[in-house]
Amino acid sequence: MERNWLPKCADVAANLLALDSVEAGPDRWRALKRLANHDHDFASIVRLDRAIRKEQARSDEDSLGGLLPLKLAILSTSTTSHLPPGIRVAALGRGLLLDVYEPDYGQARQEIADPTSNLHGFAPNAVLFANDPYSLFGSEGANLGDGKGAAQAAVEALRGQWRRVRELWNATVIQQLPFNPAPRIMGENEFRLPGSISSLVSEFQQNLRAAAEEDGVDLIDLDYWTSRRGLDAWHSRPLWDRSKQEVHPTATPLYGDLVARVLAARYGRGAKCLILDLDNTLWGGVIGDDGLEGIVLGQGSAAGEGHLAFQKYAKQLARRGVILAVCSKNDDAVAREAFERHPEMALRLDEIGCFVANWSDKAANIRHVVSQLNIGIDAAVFVDDNPFERELIRRELPDVFVPELSDDPSDYARIVADSGYFECVSVTKDDLARTEQYQSNARRQALLEETTDLDSYLAALDMTLKHGAFDDVGLQRIVQLINKTNQFNLTTRRYSEPEVRQILSEPLAVTRQLRLLDRYGDNGIIGVVIGRLNEASRDLTVETWLMSCRVLGRQVEQATLNVLAEVASAMGARTLTGEFRPTDRNGMVKDHYANLGFAPAGERDGGSLWTLSLDDYKPLETKIKIEALG
Repeated sequence: MERNWLPKCADVAANLLALDSVEAGPDRWRALKRLANHDHDFASIVRLDRAIRKEQARSDEDSLGGLLPLKLAILSTSTTSHLPPGIRVAALGRGLLLDVYEPDYGQARQEIADPTSNLHGFAPNAVLFANDPYSLFGSEGANLGDGKGAAQAAVEALRGQWRRVRELWNATVIQQLPFNPAPRIMGENEFRLPGSISSLVSEFQQNLRAAAEEDGVDLIDLDYWTSRRGLDAWHSRPLWDRSKQEVHPTATPLYGDLVARVLAARYGRGAKCLILDLDNTLWGGVIGDDGLEGIVLGQGSAAGEGHLAFQKYAKQLARRGVILAVCSKNDDAVAREAFERHPEMALRLDEIGCFVANWSDKAANIRHVVSQLNIGIDAAVFVDDNPFERELIRRELPDVFVPELSDDPSDYARIVADSGYFECVSVTKDDLARTEQYQSNARRQALLEETTDLDSYLAALDMTLKHGAFDDVGLQRIVQLINKTNQFNLTTRRYSEPEVRQILSEPLAVTRQLRLLDRYGDNGIIGVVIGRLNEASRDLTVETWLMSCRVLGRQVEQATLNVLAEVASAMGARTLTGEFRPTDRNGMVKDHYANLGFAPAGERDGGSLWTLSLDDYKPLETKIKIEALG
C-alpha cells in the first residue's frame, strides 16, 4: 500500500549495496534514514529492515547520529510478525531506532502477569495493543439487548491492561482502534441490531475513543484508514482464516508509518514548522510574471480552489500551533503583495512566522528560516510544487521533511495531512497561542534593533519570570516540552506523563515550571527543571534543565538559577550539582554550567558534572522580576 507523500526508490538492493562504502556509525545511519524516507513495497521494507537490524546489532548509542533508541512491545490478539519491519523502517525515517518485542501468539496477557517473562525483561518504553475485532466479540456477537454492555466491558478490560503496563514500566500506551470487517445482518440500519458483531465493533470504537481520551492513550485509527483506502486493501478474510493476520502484508508499510508517526509525536520528533513555496504552491502561476491579477486562486477554476483549500489547511495547522514560514524565489515586495492585496488569499502576513523571498538558493533560505525561528532543521516540512526544488532540499538538507506533491493542487492538503509529519498527540494552550508568540518575537526583535545597548533592551522588555511546582494545569505542556526540546536541554532525558506524575509524588523531588511574560505578551511555559535532593549529602542534583530557544539571550538562565537556588536552600540543600550529557543537538549548552559559575566535578556516563555551593550564593543580577505562579 503506497505512501504517496514519499518519493519512490528505484532500486533498494543497489542502494543497500552502496552503503558498504559508507563508514559505519552516524554517516551510515543517516544514509539508512534517507533510504527509509522513500516509498517501499513490502518486499523492499523487509530487505531494508534486515539492513537496519544488522546495523543496530553492531552500533552503540554514541554512533547513532542523533537517533532516539526506543523499545516497543506489540501485544496483539492476532498474528503480527509481518508488521515490525514496516514499523522499524518508518520509525527510522522519523529519527527513532526501535527495538521491537512480540510475545508468542496468544501469550500477551500471560507475559504481562508473569514477572519472569521476556516482556518484563524487555521493559518497553512503549506498548502497542493490537486487538482484532474477531477476538473481541467472537463469532456470534451478544444478546440483542446487551450490545452496549458487551462493548463497554471489552473497553474496561483493555483499560485494566493499560493501567498495568503503566504501573510496570511507565510506558507510553498506544491502542489500535480496529476496523470493522463484520458482515452486516440488517444492512444500512445495522445500528438497530445492537447485538450483531458489526454493531458491537462500532459501539466498541466509540467507547474506546472516549476511554483513550480520558486515560491519555494514543490511538492508531485503522477505522479511518480503511474508510480512506478500502477494507479489502487492509484485510483479507481468507488470510485471517489461514494465518490469523488481521492486517494484510501489503498494508505493512502504511501500518508501520501510522505507529511510527504517533511514537515520533509522543517523543518529540514531530515537525513544528511548515515552510511554503509561493508560485504554483499557494497560488497558480508566477506572480512576478503574471501580476497580482494573473495568479490563479479561489473561485473560478478548479486549480484556484485547490490552491485556496491548501491555504485554508495551512491556516488550520497554524491555529493548532504549527509555525508557518515562506521560502520563495521572488522579489520580496512582489511576493508580499498577494498576502496584502489579493481578495482570495486565506493566509495573511501576520500568520507567517518567517517570510523569506529572494533569489538565493532555497537550501540556504531554509537554514535561515530555522535559525530565525530557533527550531531544529528536522522540525521543518518544506512544500514546493517544483520536483527539482524538492530533490535539491532532500539532497542538501536530508533532515527536512519534503512531501511529494501531485500535479493537481486539489491534492496538496490531503498529501500533507496523510504524511503525518505534523502528527500531534495533544494540543495545549501554548500551542494555540504559538502564532501570536512568534509575532511577539518579531516585535521584540524590532525593539532590540532600535535600542542602543543590551541592558537597555532587556530593561525595556519589562520581563517577569513566574515559577511553580508542576501541576495538573501545566502538565500536558510540561510533558510536551520535555519530549520535544533538543537544543537547550542539558541531559535530554525523556519522561512520559505517568513518569512525571510519579516524580510529583516523591517528597525529595524538586520540579519547576517557568513562564516568561513581558511587555509584548505571555511567552507561555518556556522552561522545565527537575531535581532530586540527597538528604545525606544535602546536595540537589539537577536531572533535567531545558528551555525554549525562543527566550535565549534574555537572562532567563540566570533568573532560573536564582529560583532553583532559593528552592533548594529552602529544602536544606547546601550544593547544586548539574549534569551535561552531550548529544548531536545540544552543543549550544555545553558551557551552560560554567557560564553560571559552577565548578567542574568530574564525569559520568559520557557527560560532565558541575557543582555550585549554596552557602554563600548571591542571586545573579538580571533584568527579570521573579514571582510565584498563582
